[in-house]
Amino acid sequence: MAEQDSRLARAAREALEEGGALARNLEAFAPRPAQQALSVAIATAFESRGTPLGTLIAEAGTGTGKTFAYLVPALLSGVKTIVSTGTRALQDQLYHRDLPRVRDALGVGLKTALLKGRANYLCHYRMHQAKGEPRFASREIAAQFQRIVAWAGRTRMGDLAEVEGLGEDSPLIPVVTSTVDNCLGSECPFFSDCFVVQARQRAQSADLVVVNHHLLLADLALKQEGFGEILPGAQAFVVDEAHQLPDLASQFFGEALSARPLVELARDALAECKEVPGALAAVQEPARALEQATRALRAAMDDLPVRGTRARAAELAAAEDALEALAQALAALAAVLEPLRGASPGFEACTFRAGDYAARLRRWRDIAADEAPAQPPADPDDRMPPQVPDDADSVRWYELTARGFRLSRTPLDVAGPLAEHRERSKAAWVFTSATLAIGGQFGHYADKLGLAEPQTLLAPSPFDWQTQALCYLPRRMPDPGSRDYGTALVDAVRPVLEASGGRAFLLFASHRALREVAALLRGSECPWPLFVQGEAPRGLLLERFRASGNGVLLGAASFREGVDVAGDALSVVVIDKLPFAAPDDPVFEARLEAIRRNGGNPFRDEQLPQAVIALKQGAGRLIRSERDRGVLVLCDPRLLGRSYGKVFLESLPPLPRSRDVDDVRTFFGRECGFEAPAPRGADLF
Repeated sequence: MAEQDSRLARAAREALEEGGALARNLEAFAPRPAQQALSVAIATAFESRGTPLGTLIAEAGTGTGKTFAYLVPALLSGVKTIVSTGTRALQDQLYHRDLPRVRDALGVGLKTALLKGRANYLCHYRMHQAKGEPRFASREIAAQFQRIVAWAGRTRMGDLAEVEGLGEDSPLIPVVTSTVDNCLGSECPFFSDCFVVQARQRAQSADLVVVNHHLLLADLALKQEGFGEILPGAQAFVVDEAHQLPDLASQFFGEALSARPLVELARDALAECKEVPGALAAVQEPARALEQATRALRAAMDDLPVRGTRARAAELAAAEDALEALAQALAALAAVLEPLRGASPGFEACTFRAGDYAARLRRWRDIAADEAPAQPPADPDDRMPPQVPDDADSVRWYELTARGFRLSRTPLDVAGPLAEHRERSKAAWVFTSATLAIGGQFGHYADKLGLAEPQTLLAPSPFDWQTQALCYLPRRMPDPGSRDYGTALVDAVRPVLEASGGRAFLLFASHRALREVAALLRGSECPWPLFVQGEAPRGLLLERFRASGNGVLLGAASFREGVDVAGDALSVVVIDKLPFAAPDDPVFEARLEAIRRNGGNPFRDEQLPQAVIALKQGAGRLIRSERDRGVLVLCDPRLLGRSYGKVFLESLPPLPRSRDVDDVRTFFGRECGFEAPAPRGADLF
């Protein structure tokens, strides 16, 4: 549909223009041409749903205002819309802050809903089962549990985010929430008061629903099997932070078995014995044996690398023996639970879980067996395992944590199932992020999601890059693989930090490099407070960094995105090396091998695009508003010494570039009122 023929496109542009609804009703709103162009493109996709014009990939540079750009047409369209964000924190921000402001400014009365995954909502049954259980490791945790019990009597939504002081990693969360595996569904005695059911009902009747990618993808994976919907059907989907979607989709279209659900199964089976006289005598020993077998497997895998393939695990005899012992423990528990399954809904669920976990373990071990799952309980929508790809199209691998493990089977390509769902939905699909294009092109991302000839848009950032920022590439840096690279990096970065007075992020491609540079800085009487990833939780590090006023924060991949430090607290971002994926990622390695088998070029088709997106994410931490100013320091000499370096540089915003550290000093001198000439190194590019 042509832009001039689109009623919604015209309405969206008018709302965002000078004198429009948002300018009239929102303080500090400033019209932006790029935002208007993005909103028009999204509106056109909405009105073209079900046709090739109904799919849009849009890269919106930082500061474009993409949230308002998609909320305006979504609220004006009258069609049921799902908006999916990258994290629960962004989901809450969108729903509680941005959405009400835009809705009120437009004067529309549409019904909206916030829908999270079930792990965010209190489960009455699980909380009831936990009462009186000796599960709590400390008095503090026991006291927090009692606060949750008190809160449960007054909450309307049941969202655990309401509980003050309850962290996302609290050991209480799996105790008081349900999972797909242990939910009793309609057989639950608390079903009529279920917060998950109530949240879904609100979403079912809403015009616009805000979800996160995990929930969206869980829904799509279940729909692949033809089982019910977690999300209501919609006519339009907006996927924000869409660069995360391909890798997350691989998780949801595969399957996994980890230590925690196995231990929880054993404990839940014991907890159910309270309701069934005589059951404890039969269940106690096999339940404890399962928990012991789970811990024994983790101990047996200690001699393996942190990540590896199924084949690598098979090389360790102790691990193979422990896997067999775990399989036998699951079988023994399943045999004991089978005659009890009719005694209570909880035993029914535990019986199914034991059979399901045993089947997942068999598939991961690749041992032939009758793979038919146990008869599922009454609510099969949440019970059936996802479709698992054939071995030719997937990789089996493991990952170890401090106390646990995860055995995964991951598809190498999710384009097919995602494309199939989009085609079936007949909906508009909008994928947007600040980092989707490689050198201005969207082919790599489109291929990942199976998007055939989508509409595309590059909405540039409104920032004045020529005056707000500088890209500095230090001279005489050694090869990134050399032993003295860390020392050279500190020598190159120190004059930058002296010019800026600290106020810097140093982002590293590996934790080893991070630790090395942290030690070098501390050993050289660093005058700035250092905040090092791993020495405190991420949120606390950021809080301390902001409060310090002149801190230097050292972080790895998790600090490249989802971190927003606007203003003077952050004026330098240093990136040590081009962020090519680590060679110990078995899924990535298998993906490269599949590309090679199919006649492609693994470096050009996968490694380079992924690294470009990661670099853009890291660089995007620097300038977050029209008032920010700062220097991006790219230390890797391959940017200028290798032919592919040009792809990285062309994918970044149009920052002026220099190789002269005096230009950095001059740049920061301007903060004190000095005028600076153009960077002297600019003509080298």
